[in-house]
Amino acid sequence: MLKHKFTNSLINETSPYLLQHAHNPVEWYAWNDETLALAKKENKLILISIGYSACHWCHVMEHESFENEEVADIMNNNFINIKVDREERPDVDQVYMNAVQLITGGGGWPLNCIALPDGRPVWGGTYFTKENWVSALEQISDLYQKDSTKIIDYAEKLTEGVQQSNLVIPNKNEIIFSEEYIQQCVDKWSAFFDIDFGGLNRAPKFPMPTNYQFLMRHAYKTKNSNLQAYVNTTLTKMAYGGIFDQVGGGFARYSVDEKWHIPHFEKMLYDNGQLVSLYSDAYLINKNELYKETVYNTLEFIERELLHENGGFYASLDADSMNEENELEEGAFYVWKKEELEKIIGSEFELFSQYYNINEYGFWENNAYNLIRSKTDDEFAILNNIEITDLKKIVDQWKNKLLVERAKRQPPRLDDKILTSWNALMLKGYIDAYRVFNDNHFLDIALKNASFLEENIIKNDGSLFRSYKNKKATINAYLEDYATLIEAYISLYEVSLEDKWVLLAKKLSDYTFEHFYDKDSNMFFFTSDIDSKLITKKTELEDNVIPSSNSIMAKNLTKLGHFFEDANYLKTSRQMVHNIAPLIENYPSSYSNWLDIYTHLSGSFYELAIVGEDAIQKIKEVNKHYIPNKVICGRVSDIKNKSFSENEAEFPLLKNRFIQGTTMIYVCVNNSCNFPTNDSSIALKQLSN
Repeated sequence: MLKHKFTNSLINETSPYLLQHAHNPVEWYAWNDETLALAKKENKLILISIGYSACHWCHVMEHESFENEEVADIMNNNFINIKVDREERPDVDQVYMNAVQLITGGGGWPLNCIALPDGRPVWGGTYFTKENWVSALEQISDLYQKDSTKIIDYAEKLTEGVQQSNLVIPNKNEIIFSEEYIQQCVDKWSAFFDIDFGGLNRAPKFPMPTNYQFLMRHAYKTKNSNLQAYVNTTLTKMAYGGIFDQVGGGFARYSVDEKWHIPHFEKMLYDNGQLVSLYSDAYLINKNELYKETVYNTLEFIERELLHENGGFYASLDADSMNEENELEEGAFYVWKKEELEKIIGSEFELFSQYYNINEYGFWENNAYNLIRSKTDDEFAILNNIEITDLKKIVDQWKNKLLVERAKRQPPRLDDKILTSWNALMLKGYIDAYRVFNDNHFLDIALKNASFLEENIIKNDGSLFRSYKNKKATINAYLEDYATLIEAYISLYEVSLEDKWVLLAKKLSDYTFEHFYDKDSNMFFFTSDIDSKLITKKTELEDNVIPSSNSIMAKNLTKLGHFFEDANYLKTSRQMVHNIAPLIENYPSSYSNWLDIYTHLSGSFYELAIVGEDAIQKIKEVNKHYIPNKVICGRVSDIKNKSFSENEAEFPLLKNRFIQGTTMIYVCVNNSCNFPTNDSSIALKQLSN
């Protein structure tokens, strides 16, 4: 066996997660063609360890195993060791997560998988204690050296399973989208609702914003008060819970308990972007002030802790931070001892302790409390004989005091890479907040981020980069990046009427057809045809904490198809949803974004064209109402020339619709248009019909 000089090559990477491992005694490599070639050259098994910067148990395994010289010797002598940041390389993560799920029936991070020198997986799991890790490595390396045929045979079978796991079979049946089918899916799903605390009736609990976007829409459309109450309970309990940072705003990734009290304390950009969109839309329906406060507090957190001066958003904050003993501890930055709260809050502590449950309900561990609410402000004010306006002032003062004190602590580690898809989700969050609350500050942030992505992430050939850090963009982007950015740019156009955003969305969509589209399945691959080949090309179908890239693309193509009257876009979108329809009813919560598009296709979908000097104002009047089944196209007239720009031909919904001296609204549905009006209230009645 050839030997090569010991080196930990991660020191040359930019990912904070990889850099965290750059000084391990393990001979780590990054995932690239050179590393894979080295494995083949030396005929060594590949050890693939996947995680991310904010992952608590990734840090634990690093400390127990990867920082240990004895363990490192075993790894270095027998394997080519590859560290992967799952946020930078979701393509690699998908393949080996799939393999581990087939092996063990579950998955998670840290994800550890051993593969043949050609990348075919052999064995894997998630977190291992040092003893179990060493034992497994020694057994596998010994077997590979003594009888590699057994391992190769197993790898062939496992690889076949990975390749077959999400093949899409085109649905050749007649395309029929029925509202009855949607209701059947919701009825099946509802058996798993936690009516008391919201979410599903199990722990841990993830926010899953796409689930509640769909359920909220379905409840609104069908006037189902029980379903609407369930969604409101979920949103309220999450906003009251410890999963929401009651002091500084922003949501953690998930709660380990049923009442949303104790989170896994990491804060991820993608969660917060989507939850801003969810709470904004929910506010449109019931004008619940809690939802508005949640949006504003979350965005204050984003701007305070995750916004770069260039307009990009950082990826995440770690779950761990330094405690009083100067040791990393999960949640140390966020939790409080009763004694320090008494000192900070002073004479109002009794009232504070009732509001934030410094009692058995709010107790965590080690004499620490994670703040959690259990009553509405109105209920609390009445119970304590306080005016509601006075209560809100008092609570704001408490938060400010705690923020000042918390700022004296060592903050969680920051993952400062800027990821395209996560930025697009946060961008859409800002756009949705602006659409609902008409706060120009939100639009300003959105435009700055959109421009940053346009200038730094979009390449000259129309393709995208995945990641940006230290003024350098890297990694060829994935379908997730295209789909989310297209969706965000469409949304930005619909509130700003700046042509370039929707034209960019169309350009990026056309690029995905050229480099990601699979004509055999009528779906899109996760990786492009110019990426290095893995053991299989995955097609992402299931909606998870982030909706599947294919479901987002199907929704984009529906909107762009109406916008540009593009029959291919519309046909492709319908076929994609039709392909997935047989899968949805088996596990509806894993296809909630697909159900949302299915709702578009099973009912009326409106084209709203607004042209004239007051077009923006008319859009704002329409956006005061919850109307998810529409696309907006518009143009503010050129005051000087009383005409539209030369791009008019590219916007068929605007053709021949300018009337000098007025602003007209055109509402069309199912290839039929209502009589045009300059009164937004009349247009809203046409939309409600």
